[in-house]
Amino acid sequence: MIADGALYRLLTWLSPGYPVGAFSYSHGLEYAVETGDVAHADDLADWVAAALLDGSGRVDGVLFRESHAAALGRDWDRLNEAARLGRAFQATMELALESRAQGEAFLKCTRSAWPTEALDRLDDEATYPVAVAAACAGHGIPVETALRAWFHAFAANLVSAGMRLIPLGQTDGQRALAALAATVAEAASRIVPMTDIGTAAPLLDLASMRHETQYTRLFRS
Repeated sequence: MIADGALYRLLTWLSPGYPVGAFSYSHGLEYAVETGDVAHADDLADWVAAALLDGSGRVDGVLFRESHAAALGRDWDRLNEAARLGRAFQATMELALESRAQGEAFLKCTRSAWPTEALDRLDDEATYPVAVAAACAGHGIPVETALRAWFHAFAANLVSAGMRLIPLGQTDGQRALAALAATVAEAASRIVPMTDIGTAAPLLDLASMRHETQYTRLFRS
């Protein structure tokens, strides 16, 4: 169970309207569309599922759980160690930009509008999942609920990018998002130890690297 006030905060923080600039990042998807690897709704759902389960989403889940537990236990050294790991576990320059810039924007806004000690104790350069996890712990939002919302927002943002890039109609975009329901649940419930942190999605990382020199671009990653 989650209290109404906590649910309100969680929905606000992970809303597309929260000022972190999520709309400007495609997570390498723009290059995959350029090459034809992602050309319709089913391709898009497969690409997003790989990002969630085997790409940076896997790292995000590990760091989110670790950061939430650290903030809940008021172990600020452990929390900032998770922040340092978050900065280290970025496969490409643009994925690092995507996570760090959104993390910094989230911290700036949330410290002002929804203050909590956990955010004040957190490194200013924390990556996005670490910052959101600390806020959730500081405001008493359970980690399982927070992770489900986190991965839904992750998936929804990439589907939105795919709708603009392929392009897809609204209905096909919702078909892709509906197809990802089980994947989002799996990503949120998966418990991976810190000793097993890492990714296994080299094609996603290569797409991100090649996006850095793509001739025309709509997105920052």
